[in-house]
Amino acid sequence: MALIAGRKSHGYGAHEHRAGCLLLARALNASGLPVEATVYANGFPKDPSVLDGAATIVVYADGGGRHPLNAHIDEFNKRMRRGVGLVCVHYGVEIPKGKSGNAFLNWTGGYFETNWSVNPHWTARYKKFPRHGITRGVKPFSIRDEWYYHMRFRPKMKGVTPILTDLPPKETLKRPDGPHSGNKFVRQAIAEKQAQHMAWACVRPDGGRGFGFTGGHNHWNWGHDQFRKLVLNAIVWTAKLEVPPQGVPSKPLTVKDLEADQDFPKPGNHNPLRIQRLLDQWNARASK
Repeated sequence: MALIAGRKSHGYGAHEHRAGCLLLARALNASGLPVEATVYANGFPKDPSVLDGAATIVVYADGGGRHPLNAHIDEFNKRMRRGVGLVCVHYGVEIPKGKSGNAFLNWTGGYFETNWSVNPHWTARYKKFPRHGITRGVKPFSIRDEWYYHMRFRPKMKGVTPILTDLPPKETLKRPDGPHSGNKFVRQAIAEKQAQHMAWACVRPDGGRGFGFTGGHNHWNWGHDQFRKLVLNAIVWTAKLEVPPQGVPSKPLTVKDLEADQDFPKPGNHNPLRIQRLLDQWNARASK
C-alpha cells in the first residue's frame, strides 16, 4: 500500500497530509492484516517505480490544478488497468474537469467538479450505512468537517455505491455563487432535499476498486474512531483484501499522537485540552 502525502498546505491542524498519512499507515501496519503501508511525502514520488508493487494507492493532497496525479494521468491509467486500487481523501477528490476528471470517473466513480460541487464546513450526521466491506464495524457518527458535496458522479451512479450520505442544511449554501461555494445546480438539489454523498466506492470493469472521501480537512478528526475506521476499511477494501467483520482494528489516538509529524509548528493559541474534550466526546458516544 502506498500513501501519497501532498505538500505543506493550510497550516497547523488542517490539510496535514503527511501527518494524516503517517497515522493511517501506522494503523494499517499494526492491524495484524497482511499489509505493508508506506508513506511518500511532498507529492508524487520522484521515482514512480516505488508504486509498482502497491495493491492500492492513497492520495491525500491538495487537488485542483495542484493535484499530484494531474501530470501522471496516462501513466496512472496503466496502473489502474492492472487493477490497482485508488483512495482519494479530501482535497484529493478535486481534479480539473476534462481528461483528469474523466479519468477519476473511471477510477473512483466521482470527483469534485468546480462550479458543480461545493466545499462548506458543516456537521454531517451519518445514521445509516449500506452493507459493504467499507462499513464493517462502523457505528453511526456525527462530526464537523469541510464535507464537500454534490460530487460529479458517473451517469446514473453506474457502479458507484454511496457510503456516507446525509442531507446538508441550507445554511451550507449561504455563500455567493463561485467555483467552490455555490451554483444553481447544487442550490436546486438542496431545495429539492436530494441526499448528498460524502464518501463512495466503486468497482471498475477491470476489477480495480476506488474510494472517494470528502472529509479530512480537520486533522483532529482522525482521532474519531469511526471516522478513522471507515477510511482504514476503505484502504483495505480497495487493496482487494477482506475487511474484518468488526472493521480494521486500530488503537485510540491521543492528543500527542495527533500533534505528531505536522508540517507546521504549534501556534500560540493551540489548546490540547479542547482536542482532548473532542476525543472524549466522540469516542465515548460511539462506545455506547
